[in-house]
Amino acid sequence: MLSRLTRPQFLAVCGLPVVGLLATAVFAPLPFSVAQPGLTADVLGKSRGASVITIKGAPTHETSGQLRMTTIEATGPDARVQLGDVLSGWFDTDRAVMPRDAVYPSGDDVSEIEEYNQEQMEESQDSATAAALDYLRLDERNVDVQLRLEDVGGPSAGLLFSLGIVDKLGAGDLTGGRVVAGTGTITTGGEVGAVGGVPLKTQAARRDGATVFLVPKAECSDARAELPEGLRLIPVTTLKGAIDSLEALESGRGDVPAC
Repeated sequence: MLSRLTRPQFLAVCGLPVVGLLATAVFAPLPFSVAQPGLTADVLGKSRGASVITIKGAPTHETSGQLRMTTIEATGPDARVQLGDVLSGWFDTDRAVMPRDAVYPSGDDVSEIEEYNQEQMEESQDSATAAALDYLRLDERNVDVQLRLEDVGGPSAGLLFSLGIVDKLGAGDLTGGRVVAGTGTITTGGEVGAVGGVPLKTQAARRDGATVFLVPKAECSDARAELPEGLRLIPVTTLKGAIDSLEALESGRGDVPAC
C-alpha cells in the first residue's frame, strides 16, 4: 500500500532528478574551447633572434614601423570546459567561447593538431611568398624568400607575411612608421580570406600598440562588435587592396576604406 505524499514531500522527491541533471550539466565537459587574445609578432622584425623574413637574390631596404600578425590562445583539445567556463566566457569581452571543432578541425590528438597547424603555416608561407613576388613582378626562381616564425601555426598570418615581403622589396614604406596589425589567409593569386577569432585579435593588436588593423572584409561586422578604442579598421579582400589602402593612409591621398 502506497502512502500519500504531502505537497512538500512530492516536490522534494520530484526535484531530486532535476538537481541531478543540473549538477551533471554544470560539471560535465562540453564540446567548446575558451579563447583569449594571443601573442602578436612583427613580421618585419625578429623571432627568437632571427629575422622573420630573410630575402636573397634581390635588393631590400630598411623598413619603419611594424606589421604585426595576430593570434588567439585557446584551451587545449583535451581541456575540460564546463558550463561555468562557457557562461563566464560568454559575458567576458576578453574571452570567447568557440566550438572545439572550429578551433581544432583536425581532431583531438595533440601531436596531430601540431602537425596540421605546421602544415597550414608552411602552405600559408608559400602562398604569401608567391603572392608578394607576383605583385612585385619578380621571378620566384631568382628571389629566395625564407619565412621563420616560432610557436605559431595555421594559415592566418598569410596576408601579413605578404605585406612584409612587399615592404622589404618594394620602393615605398607601407607602414609610414605606424604599428599596423592584421589577419587573413592569402592565396597565391593574392586573395584574402576570413580566419575567425577577429574580435580577440583586435584586442591583442591594440594591447601591443597597433593603431591600424587590416581585417578580411567578410569579418568587418565581427571586428566592429568589440573594437578597442584607438584602433582603425581597414577591410581588405586582396593583397593589392591592402597595399593601396596603406599607401593612401601614409600619403594622405586617396580613399582608405572602412568597415
